[in-house]
Amino acid sequence: MSSTRFRKPLAALAAVAAGLALALPAARAAEPLKIGFIYVGPVGDAGWSYAHNLARETLQAKFGDKIKTQYVESVPEGPDAARVLRDLAQQGDGLIFATSFGYMEPVLRIARDYPNIKFEHATGYKTAANVGTYDARTYEGAYLAGVIAGGMTKTDVLGVVGSVPIPEVLRNIDSFTLGAQSVNPKIKTKVVWVNKWFDPPKETEAATSLVNQGADVLFQNTDSPAVLQTAEKLGKYGFGWDSDMSKYGPKAHLASATINWAPEYEYLTGEVLKGDWKPQQIWWGVRHGAIELKSISPAVPAALKKTVLEREAGLRNGTLTIWKGPIVNQSGKVMLPAGKVADDKFLHGINFYVKGVEGQVPGQ
Repeated sequence: MSSTRFRKPLAALAAVAAGLALALPAARAAEPLKIGFIYVGPVGDAGWSYAHNLARETLQAKFGDKIKTQYVESVPEGPDAARVLRDLAQQGDGLIFATSFGYMEPVLRIARDYPNIKFEHATGYKTAANVGTYDARTYEGAYLAGVIAGGMTKTDVLGVVGSVPIPEVLRNIDSFTLGAQSVNPKIKTKVVWVNKWFDPPKETEAATSLVNQGADVLFQNTDSPAVLQTAEKLGKYGFGWDSDMSKYGPKAHLASATINWAPEYEYLTGEVLKGDWKPQQIWWGVRHGAIELKSISPAVPAALKKTVLEREAGLRNGTLTIWKGPIVNQSGKVMLPAGKVADDKFLHGINFYVKGVEGQVPGQ
């Protein structure tokens, strides 16, 4: 039997197959980059996880159909984090942002199992072939808040509700105190630790304790608005942290030291989309638009507001350095000699209270 009758159909099928072969890579290239986020607290409408989620929404709007984002909220640090990270990886996420310090070891462990996925860990200090770190210079916002606090206190006693005693938080407490002392050398800072990032009842209890110890301006390194709400209830002043919390205590609120994670998320996502991503340790602050002081209260005198805005401008243009010696600890020991500027290694390793902070660093 002649095979002529099959030649045209076979040729047509071959052409279709060739077309599909060319089309499939193009289709794959058009698929969006899937990006996963895990949050340590609820998204809510204030605080750390809320700020990260605002940035995620900004990121999605910027890149449109080039990316597809998803998030999991209220993921405890520990085994649950590893489970969620693995689940996101198995869903095909090509980039995963882990947004709390305690996720560090789970990230490193899961990243080894998924070498083709890029992982970014917020506030961490360990990297790997497919793991980078990113952070915001929250101590700059703490310093600016301190400038206002130092000018607004009547008792010269400030109170801080501390979350977890790691260098990041100690750095914020110290910077808040340094800012306050820059306008009021008599400042003393008291600290109550709750050993949680998010625990409104404990935050409320700690804030109340600080007021009972004489503090008339409250600051925090915790994620809920409970500290500000307590200040409002007790007729004291307070600050928003991580996001604008002014609506939670309109009379108490002096300003909010906020984090804008969007610049870092946009940069890192752009690097992945371009194929240029590599593990880095980035740490952005006021200069990059990552730290912003928002909603300064009308109760802040014009002269004091002018001072804090000048300081913020100094951080933006590089003319102001917060951590410049001489800086001494509680016992008077020189930790940073006169004229010396702290480098990032020094800042990442801070494990002491500066002079003026009362109490003892936990674990020391």
